[in-house]
Amino acid sequence: MISVVNFTPRLIKAALVLLLFILSACSPAPPEYMRLSGMTMGTSYHITLRNPGDWTAQSLQQALDERLAAFNQIASTYIPDSELSHLNAMPAGEWRTLTPMLFDILVVSIEVSWLSNGAFDVTVGPLVDLWGFGPEKHEGTPDDVAITKALAEVGFDRIELDMAEHKLKKNAELRIDLSAVAKGYGVDAVALWLESLGSIDYLVEIGGEMRSAGLSPRGDQWRIGVESPDLEADKTTPILLGNIGVATSGDYRNYFEENGVRYSHTIDPRTGRPITHNLASVTVLDPSCAFADAMATAFSVLGGDKTMELAEQLGIAVYLIEKTENGFSSRYSSSFAPYLEQEK
Repeated sequence: MISVVNFTPRLIKAALVLLLFILSACSPAPPEYMRLSGMTMGTSYHITLRNPGDWTAQSLQQALDERLAAFNQIASTYIPDSELSHLNAMPAGEWRTLTPMLFDILVVSIEVSWLSNGAFDVTVGPLVDLWGFGPEKHEGTPDDVAITKALAEVGFDRIELDMAEHKLKKNAELRIDLSAVAKGYGVDAVALWLESLGSIDYLVEIGGEMRSAGLSPRGDQWRIGVESPDLEADKTTPILLGNIGVATSGDYRNYFEENGVRYSHTIDPRTGRPITHNLASVTVLDPSCAFADAMATAFSVLGGDKTMELAEQLGIAVYLIEKTENGFSSRYSSSFAPYLEQEK
Protein backbone atom coordinates (compact mmCIF):
# COMPACT_ATOMS: atom_id res chain seq x y z
CA MET A 1 0.00 0.00 0.00
CA ILE A 2 1.22 3.49 -0.86
CA SER A 3 0.54 6.55 1.26
CA VAL A 4 1.41 10.00 -0.01
CA VAL A 5 2.33 13.04 2.06
CA ASN A 6 2.84 16.01 -0.23
CA PHE A 7 2.48 19.39 1.44
CA THR A 8 3.45 22.45 -0.56
CA PRO A 9 7.23 22.38 -0.10
CA ARG A 10 7.94 26.10 -0.38
CA LEU A 11 5.34 26.95 2.25
CA ILE A 12 6.89 24.46 4.67
CA LYS A 13 10.33 25.75 3.84
CA ALA A 14 9.28 29.33 4.51
CA ALA A 15 7.81 28.34 7.86
CA LEU A 16 11.26 27.38 9.08
CA VAL A 17 12.59 30.90 8.95
CA LEU A 18 9.68 33.31 8.87
CA LEU A 19 9.24 33.72 12.59
CA LEU A 20 10.52 37.26 12.14
CA PHE A 21 7.54 38.23 10.01
CA ILE A 22 5.09 36.64 12.41
CA LEU A 23 6.54 38.70 15.28
CA SER A 24 7.01 41.93 13.38
CA ALA A 25 3.44 41.90 12.12
CA CYS A 26 2.24 42.40 15.68
CA SER A 27 3.53 45.95 15.87
CA PRO A 28 3.64 48.73 13.28
CA ALA A 29 6.94 49.73 11.75
CA PRO A 30 8.30 53.24 12.38
CA PRO A 31 6.99 55.74 9.81
CA GLU A 32 10.30 55.89 7.94
CA TYR A 33 10.01 52.15 7.21
CA MET A 34 7.59 50.55 4.79
CA ARG A 35 6.48 46.99 4.15
CA LEU A 36 5.74 45.47 0.75
CA SER A 37 4.30 42.06 0.00
CA GLY A 38 2.87 40.09 -2.86
CA MET A 39 3.22 36.98 -4.98
CA THR A 40 5.98 35.94 -7.36
CA MET A 41 7.55 32.71 -8.65
CA GLY A 42 4.62 30.71 -7.31
CA THR A 43 5.18 31.89 -3.75
CA SER A 44 4.93 34.99 -1.57
CA TYR A 45 7.39 37.77 -0.89
CA HIS A 46 7.78 40.19 2.02
CA ILE A 47 10.04 43.22 2.13
CA THR A 48 10.68 45.63 4.98
CA LEU A 49 12.84 48.65 4.20
CA ARG A 50 13.62 52.16 5.23
CA ASN A 51 12.09 54.53 2.68
CA PRO A 52 14.89 55.28 0.19
CA GLY A 53 13.59 58.71 -0.83
CA ASP A 54 10.42 60.16 -2.27
CA TRP A 55 8.84 56.80 -3.05
CA THR A 56 5.35 55.99 -1.86
CA ALA A 57 4.53 52.42 -0.91
CA GLN A 58 2.27 52.20 -3.96
CA SER A 59 4.85 53.44 -6.45
CA LEU A 60 7.61 51.26 -5.00
CA GLN A 61 5.33 48.23 -4.99
CA GLN A 62 4.45 48.78 -8.65
CA ALA A 63 8.09 49.17 -9.68
CA LEU A 64 9.03 46.06 -7.68
CA ASP A 65 6.30 43.92 -9.23
CA GLU A 66 7.38 45.00 -12.71
CA ARG A 67 10.94 43.88 -12.00
CA LEU A 68 9.83 40.57 -10.54
CA ALA A 69 7.62 39.94 -13.57
CA ALA A 70 10.58 40.66 -15.85
CA PHE A 71 12.69 38.20 -13.85
CA ASN A 72 10.00 35.53 -14.20
CA GLN A 73 10.03 36.11 -17.95
CA ILE A 74 13.70 35.16 -17.91
CA ALA A 75 13.96 32.24 -15.47
CA SER A 76 10.55 30.54 -15.26
CA THR A 77 9.84 27.09 -16.67
CA TYR A 78 6.10 27.72 -16.34
CA ILE A 79 6.04 30.57 -18.89
CA PRO A 80 6.13 29.02 -22.39
CA ASP A 81 7.92 31.96 -23.99
CA SER A 82 10.38 32.68 -21.16
CA GLU A 83 14.06 32.82 -22.00
CA LEU A 84 14.65 29.61 -20.06
CA SER A 85 11.83 27.83 -21.91
CA HIS A 86 13.38 28.83 -25.24
CA LEU A 87 16.75 27.59 -23.98
CA ASN A 88 15.25 24.24 -23.02
CA ALA A 89 13.67 23.90 -26.46
CA MET A 90 17.00 24.56 -28.18
CA PRO A 91 18.61 21.48 -29.80
CA ALA A 92 21.77 20.04 -28.32
CA GLY A 93 25.04 21.18 -29.83
CA GLU A 94 24.02 24.78 -30.56
CA TRP A 95 25.40 27.88 -28.86
CA ARG A 96 22.97 30.51 -27.58
CA THR A 97 23.75 33.99 -26.25
CA LEU A 98 21.97 34.56 -22.94
CA THR A 99 20.91 37.71 -21.16
CA PRO A 100 23.36 38.66 -18.40
CA MET A 101 20.90 37.70 -15.66
CA LEU A 102 20.19 34.18 -16.93
CA PHE A 103 23.85 33.59 -17.62
CA ASP A 104 24.74 34.74 -14.11
CA ILE A 105 22.23 32.34 -12.51
CA LEU A 106 23.69 29.48 -14.51
CA VAL A 107 27.24 30.41 -13.52
CA VAL A 108 26.25 30.22 -9.83
CA SER A 109 24.47 26.92 -10.47
CA ILE A 110 27.39 25.29 -12.25
CA GLU A 111 29.80 26.54 -9.56
CA VAL A 112 27.75 24.91 -6.81
CA SER A 113 27.40 21.74 -8.89
CA TRP A 114 31.16 21.37 -9.11
CA LEU A 115 31.73 22.32 -5.45
CA SER A 116 29.22 19.67 -4.34
CA ASN A 117 30.41 17.01 -6.78
CA GLY A 118 27.03 16.97 -8.51
CA ALA A 119 24.79 16.92 -5.42
CA PHE A 120 23.25 20.08 -6.89
CA ASP A 121 22.18 19.77 -10.53
CA VAL A 122 19.80 22.06 -12.43
CA THR A 123 19.07 19.24 -14.91
CA VAL A 124 17.64 16.86 -12.27
CA GLY A 125 14.04 17.38 -13.49
CA PRO A 126 13.59 14.01 -15.26
CA LEU A 127 14.42 12.19 -12.03
CA VAL A 128 12.10 14.35 -9.94
CA ASP A 129 9.29 13.61 -12.41
CA LEU A 130 10.10 9.90 -12.45
CA TRP A 131 9.66 9.61 -8.70
CA GLY A 132 6.33 11.44 -8.78
CA PHE A 133 7.42 14.75 -7.27
CA GLY A 134 7.05 16.80 -10.46
CA PRO A 135 3.95 18.55 -11.82
CA GLU A 136 2.30 15.22 -12.68
CA LYS A 137 1.82 13.14 -9.54
CA HIS A 138 1.82 9.35 -9.73
CA GLU A 139 2.21 6.43 -7.36
CA GLY A 140 4.76 3.68 -7.21
CA THR A 141 8.52 3.40 -7.30
CA PRO A 142 10.37 3.26 -10.64
CA ASP A 143 12.47 0.24 -11.56
CA ASP A 144 16.20 0.24 -12.30
CA VAL A 145 15.65 0.46 -16.06
CA ALA A 146 13.55 3.62 -15.72
CA ILE A 147 16.07 5.19 -13.35
CA THR A 148 18.95 4.46 -15.71
CA LYS A 149 17.02 5.99 -18.59
CA ALA A 150 16.24 9.16 -16.60
CA LEU A 151 19.86 9.46 -15.46
CA ALA A 152 20.90 9.58 -19.11
CA GLU A 153 18.88 12.81 -19.40
CA VAL A 154 20.61 14.43 -16.40
CA GLY A 155 24.06 15.99 -16.13
CA PHE A 156 25.21 19.53 -15.40
CA ASP A 157 28.65 18.60 -16.77
CA ARG A 158 27.15 18.46 -20.24
CA ILE A 159 26.46 22.20 -20.14
CA GLU A 160 29.18 24.43 -21.60
CA LEU A 161 29.46 28.12 -20.74
CA ASP A 162 31.41 30.68 -22.76
CA MET A 163 32.35 33.21 -20.07
CA ALA A 164 33.57 35.83 -22.54
CA GLU A 165 30.54 35.81 -24.83
CA HIS A 166 27.81 34.88 -22.30
CA LYS A 167 26.90 31.85 -24.39
CA LEU A 168 25.67 28.39 -23.46
CA LYS A 169 25.66 25.06 -25.26
CA LYS A 170 23.91 21.86 -24.19
CA ASN A 171 25.83 18.76 -25.20
CA ALA A 172 22.74 16.59 -24.68
CA GLU A 173 18.97 17.02 -24.67
CA LEU A 174 18.89 18.53 -21.20
CA ARG A 175 16.05 20.31 -19.41
CA ILE A 176 17.24 23.08 -17.08
CA ASP A 177 15.15 23.97 -14.04
CA LEU A 178 16.28 26.85 -11.82
CA SER A 179 13.69 26.45 -9.06
CA ALA A 180 16.40 25.57 -6.49
CA VAL A 181 18.34 28.79 -7.11
CA ALA A 182 16.00 31.32 -8.75
CA LYS A 183 14.33 32.55 -5.57
CA GLY A 184 17.68 33.21 -3.96
CA TYR A 185 18.85 35.03 -7.06
CA GLY A 186 15.61 37.02 -7.11
CA VAL A 187 16.26 38.09 -3.52
CA ASP A 188 19.74 39.29 -4.54
CA ALA A 189 18.35 41.17 -7.54
CA VAL A 190 15.73 42.96 -5.42
CA ALA A 191 18.29 43.81 -2.74
CA LEU A 192 20.70 45.31 -5.27
CA TRP A 193 17.87 47.29 -6.85
CA LEU A 194 16.89 48.71 -3.44
CA GLU A 195 20.50 49.67 -2.83
CA SER A 196 20.58 51.44 -6.19
CA LEU A 197 17.65 53.55 -4.96
CA GLY A 198 19.61 54.50 -1.85
CA SER A 199 18.14 52.05 0.66
CA ILE A 200 20.70 50.73 3.16
CA ASP A 201 18.29 49.20 5.71
CA TYR A 202 16.14 46.35 4.41
CA LEU A 203 15.10 42.73 4.68
CA VAL A 204 14.01 40.99 1.46
CA GLU A 205 12.30 37.59 1.57
CA ILE A 206 10.99 35.48 -1.30
CA GLY A 207 9.63 32.02 -0.55
CA GLY A 208 11.75 31.64 2.56
CA GLU A 209 15.01 32.93 1.08
CA MET A 210 16.26 36.20 2.57
CA ARG A 211 18.84 38.95 2.40
CA SER A 212 19.30 41.71 4.95
CA ALA A 213 21.31 44.89 5.33
CA GLY A 214 21.60 47.68 7.85
CA LEU A 215 19.18 48.07 10.75
CA SER A 216 15.72 46.69 11.47
CA PRO A 217 12.77 48.92 12.47
CA ARG A 218 13.79 48.28 16.10
CA GLY A 219 17.08 50.06 15.43
CA ASP A 220 19.21 46.94 15.87
CA GLN A 221 20.27 43.92 13.82
CA TRP A 222 17.73 41.92 11.88
CA ARG A 223 16.69 38.68 13.60
CA ILE A 224 15.18 35.49 12.28
CA GLY A 225 14.26 32.28 14.02
CA VAL A 226 14.95 28.80 12.68
CA GLU A 227 12.17 26.57 13.96
CA SER A 228 12.57 22.90 14.77
CA PRO A 229 10.82 20.47 12.38
CA ASP A 230 9.28 18.97 15.52
CA LEU A 231 6.24 21.21 15.71
CA GLU A 232 5.39 19.93 19.19
CA ALA A 233 8.77 21.00 20.56
CA ASP A 234 8.07 24.71 20.00
CA LYS A 235 11.82 25.33 19.82
CA THR A 236 13.32 28.21 17.87
CA THR A 237 16.97 29.09 17.36
CA PRO A 238 17.40 32.89 17.07
CA ILE A 239 19.93 34.17 14.55
CA LEU A 240 21.35 37.68 14.26
CA LEU A 241 21.95 38.79 10.70
CA GLY A 242 24.32 41.33 9.19
CA ASN A 243 24.63 42.12 5.50
CA ILE A 244 23.97 38.53 4.55
CA GLY A 245 21.77 36.18 2.54
CA VAL A 246 19.89 33.28 4.14
CA ALA A 247 18.49 30.12 2.54
CA THR A 248 16.86 27.11 4.15
CA SER A 249 16.17 23.73 2.61
CA GLY A 250 13.92 21.56 4.73
CA ASP A 251 11.01 20.08 2.82
CA TYR A 252 10.93 17.17 5.26
CA ARG A 253 7.19 16.56 4.87
CA ASN A 254 7.16 15.99 1.12
CA TYR A 255 7.48 12.24 0.67
CA PHE A 256 5.55 9.08 -0.08
CA GLU A 257 5.56 5.70 1.61
CA GLU A 258 5.42 2.28 -0.03
CA ASN A 259 5.51 -1.03 1.82
CA GLY A 260 6.73 0.71 4.95
CA VAL A 261 9.58 2.54 3.21
CA ARG A 262 9.63 6.35 3.15
CA TYR A 263 10.83 7.98 -0.09
CA SER A 264 11.96 11.59 0.25
CA HIS A 265 11.19 14.14 -2.46
CA THR A 266 14.88 15.12 -2.41
CA ILE A 267 16.53 13.19 -5.23
CA ASP A 268 20.27 12.62 -5.44
CA PRO A 269 21.14 13.54 -9.07
CA ARG A 270 24.16 11.23 -8.93
CA THR A 271 22.27 8.03 -8.06
CA GLY A 272 18.82 8.85 -9.37
CA ARG A 273 17.26 7.84 -6.07
CA PRO A 274 15.77 9.66 -3.04
CA ILE A 275 18.08 10.47 -0.16
CA THR A 276 18.05 8.13 2.82
CA HIS A 277 19.98 10.07 5.46
CA ASN A 278 18.52 11.79 8.54
CA LEU A 279 19.14 15.44 7.64
CA ALA A 280 15.86 17.32 8.11
CA SER A 281 16.77 20.98 7.60
CA VAL A 282 19.72 23.02 6.32
CA THR A 283 20.17 26.78 6.76
CA VAL A 284 23.01 28.47 4.87
CA LEU A 285 24.30 32.05 5.25
CA ASP A 286 26.26 33.77 2.49
CA PRO A 287 26.49 37.31 1.06
CA SER A 288 24.95 35.83 -2.12
CA CYS A 289 21.47 34.48 -1.41
CA ALA A 290 21.60 32.63 -4.75
CA PHE A 291 24.73 30.78 -3.66
CA ALA A 292 23.18 30.05 -0.25
CA ASP A 293 20.00 28.77 -1.94
CA ALA A 294 21.86 26.37 -4.22
CA MET A 295 24.23 25.20 -1.47
CA ALA A 296 21.30 24.50 0.87
CA THR A 297 19.89 22.14 -1.76
CA ALA A 298 23.30 20.51 -2.29
CA PHE A 299 23.76 20.02 1.45
CA SER A 300 20.28 18.47 1.71
CA VAL A 301 21.48 15.82 -0.74
CA LEU A 302 24.90 15.30 0.84
CA GLY A 303 23.69 14.64 4.39
CA GLY A 304 25.00 15.89 7.71
CA ASP A 305 28.55 14.54 7.93
CA LYS A 306 29.52 15.35 4.34
CA THR A 307 27.89 18.76 4.68
CA MET A 308 29.93 19.65 7.76
CA GLU A 309 33.12 18.43 6.11
CA LEU A 310 32.54 20.52 2.97
CA ALA A 311 31.29 23.56 4.92
CA GLU A 312 34.41 23.62 7.07
CA GLN A 313 36.62 23.14 4.02
CA LEU A 314 34.99 26.06 2.16
CA GLY A 315 34.26 28.26 5.18
CA ILE A 316 30.49 28.19 4.65
CA ALA A 317 28.12 29.12 7.49
CA VAL A 318 25.62 26.27 7.82
CA TYR A 319 23.17 25.16 10.51
CA LEU A 320 21.79 21.61 10.44
CA ILE A 321 18.80 19.93 12.08
CA GLU A 322 18.89 16.14 11.99
CA LYS A 323 16.38 13.45 12.89
CA THR A 324 17.32 11.19 15.79
CA GLU A 325 15.65 8.35 17.62
CA ASN A 326 14.57 10.83 20.30
CA GLY A 327 13.45 13.70 18.06
CA PHE A 328 15.81 16.22 16.51
CA SER A 329 19.31 17.52 17.18
CA SER A 330 21.25 20.43 15.71
CA ARG A 331 24.85 21.31 14.87
CA TYR A 332 26.56 24.05 12.93
CA SER A 333 29.83 24.96 11.22
CA SER A 334 32.40 27.23 12.83
CA SER A 335 31.54 29.99 10.35
CA PHE A 336 27.93 29.95 11.57
CA ALA A 337 28.73 30.46 15.26
CA PRO A 338 29.05 34.29 15.12
CA TYR A 339 25.46 34.62 13.90
CA LEU A 340 23.87 32.77 16.81
CA GLU A 341 22.22 35.08 19.30
CA GLN A 342 23.62 34.37 22.74
CA GLU A 343 21.15 33.94 25.55
CA LYS A 344 21.31 36.67 28.17
